[in-house]
Amino acid sequence: MSQSAGRDVDYQHEGTLMRGLVVAPRDGADDPSAAAVLLLHDAFGLGEEMIDNARRLADAGHPVFLADVWGDRTTPASVDEIGPLIGGMAQDRARWTNRVAAAHAALDEQPECAGRPLVLLGYCFGGSSALEYLRTGAHVAGVAAVHPGLDLLDQDWSSPGSASVLLAIGADDPMATPAQREQLVKHLTGAGLDHQVHLYSGTTHAFTSRRVADSPRPELFAYHARSAARSWAATTHFLAELSAPAS
Repeated sequence: MSQSAGRDVDYQHEGTLMRGLVVAPRDGADDPSAAAVLLLHDAFGLGEEMIDNARRLADAGHPVFLADVWGDRTTPASVDEIGPLIGGMAQDRARWTNRVAAAHAALDEQPECAGRPLVLLGYCFGGSSALEYLRTGAHVAGVAAVHPGLDLLDQDWSSPGSASVLLAIGADDPMATPAQREQLVKHLTGAGLDHQVHLYSGTTHAFTSRRVADSPRPELFAYHARSAARSWAATTHFLAELSAPAS
């Protein structure tokens, strides 16, 4: 895999320094029609796993802006550190969605992303973040949420934005139960939003993350290589579909 160049981009939200990262296609790999991607990290923050995903997307021609939702490039090392961070966002949803909006604004200032359709791609907590941003009025070309925690979402969809939506979810994910999936699909349908749901059998939460390849609780969260590959294929197809010129 080629190592597409990265560039740090500092931005702020309510006095907190956010340290984002732009990963752009190399010379010769750029496709001017390819969608730009706002990549929203999982609960472990803007670390190497997210950067690797960005490089893979850039190698396919997509410029990527990696958001820093936690701030100051924080990368929690344990569940004990993650819990308060997620809880703080869930308890102050305006702050949560405004941090995504700040990353969106920072992306808009990057020349690599200019003039392109925008797709939000979120993993785990990042998938929840993308859906909350859409729920509260964001207008983008697409939202792809990979193993999002649907248990974190608010149910008020009275003022949604617009986007095509891709959901990639483990069938046995305790944080995205059948009832929660059904409720979200009902909201998307009611909002008139184009959407698709990819459901992977025998798969729980965080299935794309190699960090949980040796999960102590595989019934709750575990890496699943086949489902990870399928979700990547679904995501890249979704991006290609939204990158295509309008007919």
